[in-house]
Amino acid sequence: MEIFQIVAIGFVASVIIVLIRQSHAASLATLLSILVGVGIFTVMVPKIALVMNLLQELSNRAHINQFYLTTLLRIIGIAYIAEFGAQVCRDAGESAVASRVEFAGKVLIMVLAVPIIVAILETILRMLS
Repeated sequence: MEIFQIVAIGFVASVIIVLIRQSHAASLATLLSILVGVGIFTVMVPKIALVMNLLQELSNRAHINQFYLTTLLRIIGIAYIAEFGAQVCRDAGESAVASRVEFAGKVLIMVLAVPIIVAILETILRMLS
């Protein structure tokens, strides 16, 4: 099971990072934390691609407008990337910057969601009239 390997890597990396931080090499500990995070993310990219391909295939079969699927996938991507970036900032001790990264992610998600919300409201209005 991959999750056990990933958790084990995360646990070992966390212990090493704590030991490095105690030896007053905080910048090295932060760098190691970022590298482990990027490594785990890289391992997950094929899984993400698999899910995206499946959703693409299902939307093609259902004749769903690709604009909506693309927008939805972008929203999910922004959410994951913003969370990852915020966690890196928190690991570096910059919680204020992390909050701003999360805020920016939420704003970008809202901007991307507007066309979908408009389409839903237009559909509802057509059904009511």
